[in-house]
Amino acid sequence: MSGLVMKNVNSPLGRLQLVATADVLVAVHLPDERPLPHDAAVPVSAQRVLDLAERELAEYFRGERTTFTVPVQQAGTVFQESVWRTLCTIPFGETRSYTWLAAQVGRPRAVRAVGSANGRNAVPIIVPCHRVIRAGGELGGYGGGLDAKRWLLAQEQRVLAGAAAAVPRLARIG
Repeated sequence: MSGLVMKNVNSPLGRLQLVATADVLVAVHLPDERPLPHDAAVPVSAQRVLDLAERELAEYFRGERTTFTVPVQQAGTVFQESVWRTLCTIPFGETRSYTWLAAQVGRPRAVRAVGSANGRNAVPIIVPCHRVIRAGGELGGYGGGLDAKRWLLAQEQRVLAGAAAAVPRLARIG
């Protein structure tokens, strides 16, 4: 794991561990996940990537950000990478099913494989795997735990509701 640098940041979900190289964010470890030990990393000049990730996550948690610009990179198969790219197309505050996701990546019968790829997403929140639910509307699993998934989905709904309330209404004439 040499060439990585880590930073722990507080969030409404608990302590997150951000992991980066000199150029990209490679992981966000949620509180219920097993983070990497600090001594497994060799510090590199990745502070700007970690600072950007920390700032954007803080803005997201405060309801000020709905998309991310921090560069990310994940190592996976071609199939996994297609799932992760497709996750990023799910609009903020919306959910999609594993069935929908499988159809979008061109493998409509590969629902379990899509679920597995979704679960291997190393950059949760930023690559919004929390927006994927079961076809019947149940939450399904989440690496950070179902409470974290519920909180993230509810937070996005609160932000959308607040944005809708902030839109001025036209006065009715006549």
